[in-house]
Amino acid sequence: MSWRRPTALLSATLAAVLTATVLVAGYAVLRPAGPAPAAVRDSAATELGHVDYGVCRGTDPGCYHDWGNFDPAAGGYRVLVYSRTAGPRHAHLGPALPAGLNPPLAPANAAQNALVKLGAEHGFAVDWTEDVSQLSSPARLFRYHAVIFMSTTRDALDDPAQTALRQYLRGGGGFVGIHNAFGTEYHWEWYEGLLGGANYYDHGRHQPGTVVTTSRRDVSTAGLPPRWDFTDEWYNLVPFPSQVRILARVDEATLPDGAAGGSGHPGHGRNHPVSWCQYYDGGRSWVTTLGHAVEAWTDAPLPGDTSFLDHVLGGIESAMGRQPFCR
Repeated sequence: MSWRRPTALLSATLAAVLTATVLVAGYAVLRPAGPAPAAVRDSAATELGHVDYGVCRGTDPGCYHDWGNFDPAAGGYRVLVYSRTAGPRHAHLGPALPAGLNPPLAPANAAQNALVKLGAEHGFAVDWTEDVSQLSSPARLFRYHAVIFMSTTRDALDDPAQTALRQYLRGGGGFVGIHNAFGTEYHWEWYEGLLGGANYYDHGRHQPGTVVTTSRRDVSTAGLPPRWDFTDEWYNLVPFPSQVRILARVDEATLPDGAAGGSGHPGHGRNHPVSWCQYYDGGRSWVTTLGHAVEAWTDAPLPGDTSFLDHVLGGIESAMGRQPFCR
């Protein structure tokens, strides 16, 4: 008796179940019987290969959940800047903020002030906090078209905030991760996937280098020069980002001291990404490892700071759905 035919039938049945389970909702919840939505049917063949970290992810918009949770007409576009640190704190964040929403900012809170100013100049509201209770429920987060992790550090979220962030993304929310967002929630696999399947490993010294704009179609790169000077820590990553659209990279040949990190990472050679985007678990994720220097966030002169802030602005506007995403 041959087992080949029953095995093939079982495989086909299992594949159909997995497609219905993972692709329709973006996570393991069975959909009702009946035809799948067109976006799911059209993307199923390609996206089935992009289901990892337990979610649908990649550059195909079929991974996005457009469930009508965000209406800019109800009060305009609004983002939340979250900069809680549970470990080393970058100088561009300034002193730790008191509890609550929108506590007073000091001049030394350079990055937070710069993001508030960016919103004021470009027509979207910005709230800010380092109080994890402000992220404790999906209802709180659904007030925002994007949530920005601004150099958060280590275990910056408790269990309720982790759950709320997942539900927010699954409901079509936007995420922007800047600089040490990559040094956050190391032991949470879902968050690693949100960063593009990547994690911070180490970096060389803070030094000048040349950023190469690798995609000019995206709103976050459309106005940038093909190459622009900047100064940063140039993060090395393990794992390396996957199933994402790389938007910019650093030319390692322009780094005076090279890209080798203090923990022994040799750098990434000719392909050293610094910014990328993806759809993730129903939402949008735009991230960059750039932004270490205090001068990048202030009026102090720094080569490339205008290009950097234009890049961040485009990432925010696309993640919150105001501009086309990840093109």
